[in-house]
Amino acid sequence: MNYSETLQYLFNRLPMFQRVGAAAYKANLDNTLKMCALLGHPENEFKTVHVAGTNGKGSTSNLLASVFQECGYKTGLYTSPHYIDFRERIRVNGKMISEDWVVDFIAKRQNDLETIDLSFFEMTVGMAFQYFVDQNVDIAVIEVGLGGRLDSTNVITPLASVITNIGFDHTRFLGNTLPEIAAEKAGIIKKNIPVIIGETQAEVKLVFDKKAASVNVPIVYADQQWQILESANESMVNIFYDGHLFLEVNYPLRGTYQYKNLKTVLETIRVLQQSGLDISKEAIKKGIKNIFSNTGFQGRWQVLGREPLVICDSGHNREGIVEVVNNINTINYKNLHFVFGVVNDKSIDGILELLPTEALYYFCKADIPRGLPADELAEKSASYQLKGKVFLSVKDAYETAKNQANPEDLIFVGGSTFVVAEVLLSVQS
Repeated sequence: MNYSETLQYLFNRLPMFQRVGAAAYKANLDNTLKMCALLGHPENEFKTVHVAGTNGKGSTSNLLASVFQECGYKTGLYTSPHYIDFRERIRVNGKMISEDWVVDFIAKRQNDLETIDLSFFEMTVGMAFQYFVDQNVDIAVIEVGLGGRLDSTNVITPLASVITNIGFDHTRFLGNTLPEIAAEKAGIIKKNIPVIIGETQAEVKLVFDKKAASVNVPIVYADQQWQILESANESMVNIFYDGHLFLEVNYPLRGTYQYKNLKTVLETIRVLQQSGLDISKEAIKKGIKNIFSNTGFQGRWQVLGREPLVICDSGHNREGIVEVVNNINTINYKNLHFVFGVVNDKSIDGILELLPTEALYYFCKADIPRGLPADELAEKSASYQLKGKVFLSVKDAYETAKNQANPEDLIFVGGSTFVVAEVLLSVQS
């Protein structure tokens, strides 16, 4: 198979949660452990940092990887899902895994891996681990896909376990209460491995504290250690640790929620420094500033155009949409155009009730089986006084919004990672 055929094999032969949902979910680590054994346990051959959480784990993972790169470490980065190219999921020093390597890996391992009946995600986790070994990385940042305890990535023994925050997402698999969801995320906490929690949340703090105590590991809450204030220079922020100025840095990630992620990253770095990892202030400063060029990060409060201002964001659950709306409210605009689509296996009432009623909505469905049909989305939205038109595709919705918007308007694209992905593809193609 060539690269295109190999991708089709991966997407079609192996169940893919992002596309089909529950049918691809495996409620155990059996397959992953079998795959790791088959590959000779590559997950044990390099240092790792493990990042879980409902929101912010992608930003946190990319920031950490960028800082490690600036330290001179050869750095692996595993994230999901991808936006445009499958290879976005697996990077070394920001460079995507090569097409040839993907083809060769599947060609050599196809028969063996098929006997294990792997999901798409299980396969890509094994692929990432093997690639990082082949590339001889010094350290890799591994982002959890879903949950934590039963996620395929949870076979590593990291230098630190990071949990950004807890919100209502994937409740079908993780539980219907915040403590239940937190317990699943806390499954990445391991004996002798320090734990960093990004946000102190009263509803779940006891869950994390008890889990850390049960395995006798130190736990620290990043938001209790760090403070971030905007500088007089708009692009700069002042970072304080324990009340003292630590650093002034150019922070290119927009959106108020990115301050929360930065605190998580800074505390993780501090913990890693204590454990012996050499990370200088200058590397921290450069890593934060150069995140886009170092890692190829995209899709979070990303500006796609001006006059009209066009912004996309991948926030897709209640907590994420709260941040989106908060950030929209900081912008001066004449009219708001909202290109909006969601997946079909989530309760969206908690999202719809948050959205601005004065916006004009362009309802659409991403081109995946999990997408909620646009007419159904429009019907649900109408009960929350959200008005707009239905479109046959994300591209049609986006192009119409651009044609109808005035230069002083705001176009926002969101509701689903997959809606954002299709717009990014249309912008970049």
